[in-house]
Amino acid sequence: MMASGRRIWNFSAGPAVMPQSVLHRAAAELPDWNNTGMSVMELSHRSPEFESILAAAESNFRTLLNIPANYKVLWMQGGATSQFSALMYNLIGDASKTADYIITGAWSEKAMQEARRLGAKTNAVVNTKATGHTGQLPPVSEWKYTPAEESAYVFYCDNETVHGVEFPSLPEGIPEGVPVVCDMSSNILSKKVDVSRYGVIFAGAQKNIGPAGVTVVIVREDLIGTKMHPDLTCPIMFDFKICTDNNSMYNTPPTYGIYMAGLVFEWLLELGGIATIEQLNVRKAGKLYTAIDESNGFYKCPVERAYRSRMNIPFRIYKDGQPAKELEAEFLKQAEGQGMLQLKGHRSVGGIRASLYNAMPEEGVQALITFMEEFAKKHCN
Repeated sequence: MMASGRRIWNFSAGPAVMPQSVLHRAAAELPDWNNTGMSVMELSHRSPEFESILAAAESNFRTLLNIPANYKVLWMQGGATSQFSALMYNLIGDASKTADYIITGAWSEKAMQEARRLGAKTNAVVNTKATGHTGQLPPVSEWKYTPAEESAYVFYCDNETVHGVEFPSLPEGIPEGVPVVCDMSSNILSKKVDVSRYGVIFAGAQKNIGPAGVTVVIVREDLIGTKMHPDLTCPIMFDFKICTDNNSMYNTPPTYGIYMAGLVFEWLLELGGIATIEQLNVRKAGKLYTAIDESNGFYKCPVERAYRSRMNIPFRIYKDGQPAKELEAEFLKQAEGQGMLQLKGHRSVGGIRASLYNAMPEEGVQALITFMEEFAKKHCN
């Protein structure tokens, strides 16, 4: 995007960069969608026009992820955080059962805290907090899963946005028959996923899907309405069955957000689908990690290589063997001056974080790398 005559590269962790072609199309269609004389945001959610938008978005989303027919796609609200609560009501089934959580960062930790706050019995299968959530996971043989007959579900966050920790594949050792629940907010649609191995997948839209406000939930049909908490009444807006029975329109859904998501899905399909975007993401992340690793220690990524995220890449600047906060502040200031925005690390961890979501062009990553190399030359001892 151009701003005041310069190119802007948006490295925000979310709300995040959108595909330029999608933004231009949305702008062109804003006052008059499909010759209706109305903007999408003015269309009734019960109208045939919006129903066609919703149907196309779901169809393309299913195509991209190859979602099996025995899974429902729900369009909900409240962000992924709302699903931390929804799980308790929809999947516990038996109040005596335990909800397992694999804790590798801030969001999986918050998910378990919410389940516990609502009264669920929880178990941390593994928790990397003691090592700063840097991907230092012990061998799977040391993970402490609840036995299948006592387990309600196993939850994990596939990509921890704050700490830059991503699972390269489905975690090992999950007891057979236990529903797997996954928060894929920050890496959905970035790589191939075998949906059939999951009970529930959910994602806030504001990373790889579209604007904030939409939460997409993929649920296996046999889990809908069959494992409700026996002692708690599920709030209507958290109830998977009510959402399913009403085609995600029990009340007014985030119509414009769904429309924008649909445009992003079309953009991905035109690129060549998940296979194409995954190759691009591997290449982009690989280039940036190489720049960090080959900087002779000036830049360092704290995350173990096996669990490095392709989407969110945190790094620090070092001087005399210690993180150099003053240099990081100068780095961020100069980067912004060159049109590279929102690179500041999360407030809880500090440093620098570059988010390379699907819509971040390879050109933007190369611009960052070039700046990093020039900055290092000026400030290395």
